[in-house]
Amino acid sequence: MKLSIVATLYQSAPYITEFHQRASAAARQLVGEDFEIVLVNDGSPDNSLDLAVQLTQSDEHVVVVDLSRNFGHHKAMVAGLEHAQGERLFLIDTDLEEEPEWLLDFSSIMAAESADVVYGVQQTRKGNWFERWSGELYYSVFNWLCNINHPRNIVTARLMSRRYVNELLRFREREMVISCLWVITGFKQCPTVVNKHQSSATTYSLSKKIEHATNSITSFSAVPLKLIFYMGMFIFACSLPFALFLIFNKLALSRAIDGWTSVMVSIWLLGGMVISFVGVIGIYLAKIFSETKQRPYTIIREVYGRSISKH
Repeated sequence: MKLSIVATLYQSAPYITEFHQRASAAARQLVGEDFEIVLVNDGSPDNSLDLAVQLTQSDEHVVVVDLSRNFGHHKAMVAGLEHAQGERLFLIDTDLEEEPEWLLDFSSIMAAESADVVYGVQQTRKGNWFERWSGELYYSVFNWLCNINHPRNIVTARLMSRRYVNELLRFREREMVISCLWVITGFKQCPTVVNKHQSSATTYSLSKKIEHATNSITSFSAVPLKLIFYMGMFIFACSLPFALFLIFNKLALSRAIDGWTSVMVSIWLLGGMVISFVGVIGIYLAKIFSETKQRPYTIIREVYGRSISKH
C-alpha cells in the first residue's frame, strides 16, 4: 500500500464527513486508489465512533481502531501508526484546522528533498499574547534542559516514510511525549510553513500545558536532578562562611547575633526548597514506577473495516 492517512477522533463528529471527503480526494490525486484512512477513536464522548464506523461500510479505504477508553492524543496517534500499512504515512488531526490537502505539498517537498519527514510549522503561534509568550519560553527552556533542537510551533500534520515510522515505533515509553520522539528518531526532516485554522475552542487548558511541560522535561532530561545538586552545593558554600562567623562571635567574642526574623525566613526558604527538591525526585521516581510496570499504553476494543495486520 502506497499511502496511509492516520487521524485520531475526539469530539470530532462535526468534522468527520468533510475530513473523509477531502482526505480521500487528496489521496486519490496522489496515489489513486492505493491508500487507506486509519481513524483512531480515543474514547470520544460524542458519536464520532458511530459516524466513523458508517464510513467503513461505504468506503473500503477506511479503517477504524476503537480504543477501550481515552488514553490521550499522543498514545492514540501511535496506535494509529501501528495499524497503518502504507509506504508513506500522513498524520493529521480531523478537526480541519489542518488541511488534508497539505498532503500534496508535503509529498512534493519530500520528493524534492529526499526527506523521510515533512512536517508543518506555524508562522506564528495561535492564541493570545500569553500563549505565544509562554510557548516561546517553554521551547527555549526545554531545548536548553534537554539539549535537543525541538522545532517551535509545530502542528500534528506530517508526512513520514515507512522506515522512519518503523524506528519511531521502537520507542515504548508509557509516559509518552510524541513530539520529542519525532525529533530524537532522527533521519532527514524538513519543515514547511502552514496556516493552521482555528475551527473550535481548545481543550488544552493551562493546567494540561503545565502537566505536559513537566512530563516532557522529566522524560527527556536529567538536568533538574543535577540542578538540585548544584543548588545544594551553592547553599552550602554560601552558608559555611556565615556559620563560621557566628561561631567566631559566640566563642571568641561571647556575643550572640540577633536575628529572629532572618532565622525564620531561612527556615521557611530552605524548607520550601527541600520540599520542592523532594518533589522533583518524586516525579522521576513516579516515572520509573510507571515504566517498570510495563502496562500497555493503549487497549484496543475493536477494529472496524477490512482486516489489517500490525507491524
